[in-house]
Amino acid sequence: MSSHTNYLNAKKGFASWALTIDHKRIGLMYLVSIMSFFLLGGLFALLLRTELLTPAHTIVDAKRYNQLFTLHGAIMVFLVIIPGIPASLGNFVLPLMLGAKDVAFPRINLASYYIYVLGAIVALSSLFVGAIDTGWTFYTPYSTTTDGGVVLMVTAAFILGFSSIFTGLNFIVTTHKLRAPGMTWFRMPLFIWGIYSTAVIQIMATPVLAITLLLLIVERTLKIGIFDPVLGGDPVLFQHFFWFYSHPAVYIMILPGMAVVSELIAVFSQKRIFGYKQIAYSSIAIAGISFLVWGHHMFVSGQSELVGMIFSALTFLVAIPSGVKMFNWLATMNQGSISFKTPMLWALGFFFLFAIGGITGVFLGTLSVDVHLHDTYFVVAHFHYVMVGGTFMAFMGGIFYWWPKMTGKMYSEFWGATSTLMVVVGFNVTFFVQFLMGAQGMPRRYYSYLEQFQIYHQISTIGSYILGLGFVTAMITLLVSLKKGQNAPANPWKAASLEWTHTDVIPIEHNFHEQPVVTEGPYEYR
Repeated sequence: MSSHTNYLNAKKGFASWALTIDHKRIGLMYLVSIMSFFLLGGLFALLLRTELLTPAHTIVDAKRYNQLFTLHGAIMVFLVIIPGIPASLGNFVLPLMLGAKDVAFPRINLASYYIYVLGAIVALSSLFVGAIDTGWTFYTPYSTTTDGGVVLMVTAAFILGFSSIFTGLNFIVTTHKLRAPGMTWFRMPLFIWGIYSTAVIQIMATPVLAITLLLLIVERTLKIGIFDPVLGGDPVLFQHFFWFYSHPAVYIMILPGMAVVSELIAVFSQKRIFGYKQIAYSSIAIAGISFLVWGHHMFVSGQSELVGMIFSALTFLVAIPSGVKMFNWLATMNQGSISFKTPMLWALGFFFLFAIGGITGVFLGTLSVDVHLHDTYFVVAHFHYVMVGGTFMAFMGGIFYWWPKMTGKMYSEFWGATSTLMVVVGFNVTFFVQFLMGAQGMPRRYYSYLEQFQIYHQISTIGSYILGLGFVTAMITLLVSLKKGQNAPANPWKAASLEWTHTDVIPIEHNFHEQPVVTEGPYEYR
């Protein structure tokens, strides 16, 4: 075998990729699929924003508008952000970081990818039978009575849940059973702690969504009254079931982002991370609290004032472990030797945007304020500051960080930094004004609006074009590096975790030439 043989060239041909059980190749296949759906969901978002340039008809009618925001939400949530970091980056680096040859169940890992592809195909097929217009939350009773491909889209989300469970199962068993000799729990990189906590939520919460969606399908097809009051059902019951999963799902999305940021802050500050155990425990705490706060989505659903007060108080608890992470990251950077490379710029963007998303979450967790802001653009802005400003900024930072390990190529730092700046500027222009118009009463998801809101919508739409251009620039920067990028050194960031210190520039099929033995933590910078 050639000394230059690696996981990319060890086997060739379509079948070698289609049937691979190498976690790195599966991670790459996930990455390509997820970024493709991100482009599709992003295109729908740009069409939405273009329509909202004027309060009257601009490019699509009201029915098509409803379908566009539903498809944008469903694709971004179920096909992009939930699987994003765990399935792509997690698959690629988790075994490398642990010193393992692969995940615990490689064939289940491949099966989870094809289940994801099947779910995506079913979701997209709904476009051809009449696109769904319920919003990504599938609220009843509208979703049980409207036309369109509701059953297909709901079935797609049901299928995708199994992919998520399989991935989480694999990561938990791999973390417990396949750590390298000497790698104790507190010598694991914090990325592993974040992904592990995410996997616990995936396994425990996803079945609840699966049952809920199955009940919705049964109601639509067999006319059995479960959620529809006309048939004797209870629509509020659907909201309880849906948010019992979907609020933990918010942490399925954000915890992996926090996991990536923990790595980026330590590596690009070249400093031992401050409060390692506190950050690790805060990931577990967030996972636990996530199951207790679903009722804050339902303050105006008719639940009692006492229940509303309890859920409001519980919601504030989330701020504690999230604050622990933020303060420890800042303390890590203090007096560190900070290098403002592209991955670090994405991490700093995460800091800025996630802080705004977190603070505005406190407003929405406050019972009296939420009643005023419920179902307005304030909620849209908050959600995007957390999910895109938080999770997706970290996702992009992780891609740029591990890109040399994935491909053996370096990218243009200039264009990488430029794309980060464009995204941060475009994001704030798009969404900050939505806080303002939301606070003034502009409802979300409305096709038309009063003229007083037009200037806000126009600014937001211009921002979305800058944001879209920033993401496209980032992707082009990475793709160009494959053709014209310089060969990467073995450890371009001077990181101290196993995937950088004990593997080839591009890892071999089974990751390590010899079993690594861990004698110290992953952040022992000197």
